[in-house]
Amino acid sequence: MPARPNSKRSAPPIDSPDRRRLPPLLRRAWYGLNQAFRRRIAHTKATPDQFTALRCLTEADPKGITQGELTQMMSSDPNTIASLVERMEAAGWIERLAHEKDRRAYRIRVKPAGRLLYKQLRQLAIELQASVLTVLPDGEREAFLTQLAAVAIACRDAAEKSPKRGK
Repeated sequence: MPARPNSKRSAPPIDSPDRRRLPPLLRRAWYGLNQAFRRRIAHTKATPDQFTALRCLTEADPKGITQGELTQMMSSDPNTIASLVERMEAAGWIERLAHEKDRRAYRIRVKPAGRLLYKQLRQLAIELQASVLTVLPDGEREAFLTQLAAVAIACRDAAEKSPKRGK
């Protein structure tokens, strides 16, 4: 088991080269988790992003959600989601149906093959998360996830408040 950081020592100043920095820590955590999950699900021919899309669609309104809503839920960009939806529809995991109020939009829903795949992938995701979180004591895991969710919201808020390119 890797050594746990000593939380009793005071942290170096924010601009110190010895200070842990949020961006590389988040990137290393995400990259490692993504690679581990990608390898565990490779035999299914699905990707981590496809799992995330299936999760979002499964947990959303049973009538389906729009591509824009999926983009928001996945914290992604429209072009990436358009390509993802296209590949998932071609694989037979989801379907696009005409939106009842907006002629330009479609409702995306999970098909039975997608639900079956989601159940399989979800079990692998749960096992991986449980394995990764063993580096934390049982009593600290939920608090860590709560704090990480707060950091994720703060990052999203910072992005929304930042000026867009060229402005």
